[in-house]
Amino acid sequence: MRKGSLHELPDGLPVPVDDGGSDHLPGLAMPSLSLPSTNGGEINVAEASRERRTVFFFYPRSGRPDDPQIPGWDDIPGARGCTPQSCAFRDHFCEFEELGVQMFGVSAQDTAYQREFAERTHLPYPLLSDRELELTRAVRLPTFEVAGMTLIKRLTLVVSDGRIQKVFYPVFPPDRNAEEVLGWLRSRDVG
Repeated sequence: MRKGSLHELPDGLPVPVDDGGSDHLPGLAMPSLSLPSTNGGEINVAEASRERRTVFFFYPRSGRPDDPQIPGWDDIPGARGCTPQSCAFRDHFCEFEELGVQMFGVSAQDTAYQREFAERTHLPYPLLSDRELELTRAVRLPTFEVAGMTLIKRLTLVVSDGRIQKVFYPVFPPDRNAEEVLGWLRSRDVG
């Protein structure tokens, strides 16, 4: 069993530092890649981000209440907080919709795992699986290794007309990311 709640961030988490891993992203075109979606089918990230302004928030991995936590997970800067981040985007979903912005959560977990997470936490937006790290490699997203897995570091992209307009990296605390993105969007006269 897991120690502590997945919905809360424990005190004393290490704060991630900007390692320059996202410096190349602003202005980059989203590649024409399709990723499996928890809503069924696949989403082409380039096409989706050309249709309307899009937020892609990337997170390392969600946990399950009955699964043991990866040893040392809370000691990895920026690793903990996928559930609070996803739920914050859920709680602000209508505000993004009012601004005409669509959103997707993205991780390297498989779609079945993501679907369970989305259902359990009542997420109103799709999660995309980059299990093969195709998108991650195509745009060179920052990653880290733990327990034999390559995971995507937490970051958020705002994409408009198929190009990355804004990058939030590093993201900390993760439960405030949705509010930070909304603030930026509102300052840009979206609508």
